[in-house]
Amino acid sequence: MTIVVILHFFLVMTFTTRILIRDDLSPPGRLAWFIVLNVLPYFGVATYFLFGEIDIGNRAIKRHDEIFNEIKAKASNFMGEKHNTDTLIDPLYRPGFHYAGSINGFHTLGGNRAELMADGDETRERLVADIDGACDHVHVLYYIWLNDEMGSDVAQALIRAAQRGVTCRAMADGLGSRALIKSPLWQEMQDAGVELAVALSFHNLIKTILLSRFDLRNHRKITVIDADVTYCGSRNSADAEFLPKAKYGPWVDIMLRFEGPVVAQNQLLFASDWMQATGESLDQFKLQVESNDSLAATPHDLSVSNGFPAQVMGVGPTERRGATPQLFANLIASAQRELIISTPYFVPDATLLESLCAAAHRGVAVTLIYPKVNDSWVVSAASRSYYHQLLDAGCVIYEFKGGLLHAKTLTIDGCISLIGSSNLDLRSFDLNYENNILLQDVAITQAIYERQQVYIADSEVVELATVLAWPYYRRVWNNVIATIGPVL
Repeated sequence: MTIVVILHFFLVMTFTTRILIRDDLSPPGRLAWFIVLNVLPYFGVATYFLFGEIDIGNRAIKRHDEIFNEIKAKASNFMGEKHNTDTLIDPLYRPGFHYAGSINGFHTLGGNRAELMADGDETRERLVADIDGACDHVHVLYYIWLNDEMGSDVAQALIRAAQRGVTCRAMADGLGSRALIKSPLWQEMQDAGVELAVALSFHNLIKTILLSRFDLRNHRKITVIDADVTYCGSRNSADAEFLPKAKYGPWVDIMLRFEGPVVAQNQLLFASDWMQATGESLDQFKLQVESNDSLAATPHDLSVSNGFPAQVMGVGPTERRGATPQLFANLIASAQRELIISTPYFVPDATLLESLCAAAHRGVAVTLIYPKVNDSWVVSAASRSYYHQLLDAGCVIYEFKGGLLHAKTLTIDGCISLIGSSNLDLRSFDLNYENNILLQDVAITQAIYERQQVYIADSEVVELATVLAWPYYRRVWNNVIATIGPVL
């Protein structure tokens, strides 16, 4: 018995000391770990060992720095300049664009065009048609790539492109796409000449557990075709029915098809992931195809009159901590009249939560749209723990009933939009590699706004009186989950 007590004390004190000396851990995160370690010491120690520290390893961080130094040395003209934002962006919204540019060095470039895809079918049809029309290269990266209609159509289009001599590079996350990576279709792509890579592979799981975390994932969704077209949004290479979690379906996504200088920035972001996984050089990538008139000019020469200004933003565990919530806080602070956000996973940190409440208090019409039924019970409980505070501040909350609303969108004042893969939860903030595009354009923002209104039309509004009437056990449960959310 004495040995058990001593072991208990030693484990708790050792890991508690580790938690207390960490400068990168937020007070809520520190408190959550302290509670778990003291209430469930053996479980807490094992959990902390596996998930407690966001460390992808010194080698990966060093390689990341080398990659972006190479990108800045060889492709700075495609990344844009900081002063572009002061020329192309309305002064009211410049802080958000400047902050986005500080993350990876991708700054605002004018001359972009975009189309909002009508639905999942049009996304699949247009994407496959673009791959079938490729002349030089196709690059794709998906967190989840299933062997269903969408996944198979994309794979077969890549096979056809590779067979006619187009350079095809396909990358998938080691966890999210593990079934495809082990399937005959993956091998069929390789046999056809498609170059393949796995992001954050599980090849050496023991080494990953000992030196890093196996739940650090590449959540990006990037498609680049001939340095001419790129797709950005929430859609993985999977059908809306999403068979692994069909009971939550359909999964409702949003995708934009872009042309213009922002394509090269997305190409560079893809290249950074490919270089990290394969060790290859940036010299292997074409950021401009000679026959492509739309990119024939230097990006600096493309003015806003030829299209709208936009920039790519990528975050992940090799970038600085807090980049995503700080970006959203800057964007939210710039809103003058209206702010609408849709996200499937909402577990904000203090920065994001207070920004939303502050915007509502100063008179901005803040609307938040979440799925009514979530595939994550943790997120479902934790997100509802914030309803009272948000509603009390004057925010309007809708819960979408038509499936799992997976679209990650933000619109501000009818002219600013952010779209991509980032959720508003701790996993997206700290653990996942994400990609987004921030833009200023009335027409595209209006199209996204109208899509948001479609979501709202299929939602039910959450009233403050309803939240206050929730039974105590439900409120306690939600608050407990939110408290230990950093652990989960």
